[in-house]
Amino acid sequence: MSQLKLWVEGARLRTLPLALAPVFLGSATAYSLDAFNLPLAVLALLVSLLLQIGVNYANDYSDGIRGTDANRVGPLRLTGSGSAKPTAVKNAAFISFGLAALAGLTIILITSQWWLVALGLAAIIAAWFYTGGKNPYGYAGLGELAVFVFFGLVATVGTNFIQTGFIDPLSVLLGGCFGLYASAVLMVNNIRDIATDKESGKNTIAVRLGAKLSRRLFIWMLWIPVLINVLLVPIYPATIMGFLNLLLVLPATLIALDGKGAKELITALKLASFAGLGFGVLVGLGVGLVSFSI
Repeated sequence: MSQLKLWVEGARLRTLPLALAPVFLGSATAYSLDAFNLPLAVLALLVSLLLQIGVNYANDYSDGIRGTDANRVGPLRLTGSGSAKPTAVKNAAFISFGLAALAGLTIILITSQWWLVALGLAAIIAAWFYTGGKNPYGYAGLGELAVFVFFGLVATVGTNFIQTGFIDPLSVLLGGCFGLYASAVLMVNNIRDIATDKESGKNTIAVRLGAKLSRRLFIWMLWIPVLINVLLVPIYPATIMGFLNLLLVLPATLIALDGKGAKELITALKLASFAGLGFGVLVGLGVGLVSFSI
């Protein structure tokens, strides 16, 4: 594998739908309020994508130097496999965080919302200390909660806020729904790694609950947004498009119910990731079409 392909693999492009979807949702809700701002939406997307890539490299580095990835099943890890020097992976993480910070600072300069500096710093700190530092919170079972907050609520509501100037309740609701999908992706990843995480002392929620209860929680994370979608249809009829997401949610659910092995859980991870993207795009379009029709 060439060096370029190695670093692309390490960036975990399959996780990037999780960065795109909340920005689309936040922008769609802004559009429904006639407040959509394309330059700010693009900048928000850059922040989200770069933070996602940064946390992927940071996780690769921190888990790799701890030996957590030594016997894992799944896509290549640069540090754990020895494909790249740990320092280079760490530098890649901080370069990504730095570029995200620059895009975020541009947003702040445009909107004059200086308090967003604190929010941006909190996001970067959360990204690094998920598996980094002496006491990473990801090793204490708080990873899913952080993903729900930052990649769900903060990303969606923040995208909406920089365009509208206020906190829209609809963006909070949709951000929470997407946060569940993002958390589901991490959950199924941790279900797959229960055995190796136990050995390395990584006490994720999946390790604490065990495989059976974790699979049930994963399924609820997939289906609660579907139930919310049902409630949205009478108010935003075009959000009925969101039910196409069942084509992804159903097979992911069946994999979790059948107790499949690591390779099948990787498939469930991919399905959950694209289900998050599907929810963001389809429900976002459904919300936006209300404004368009008016």
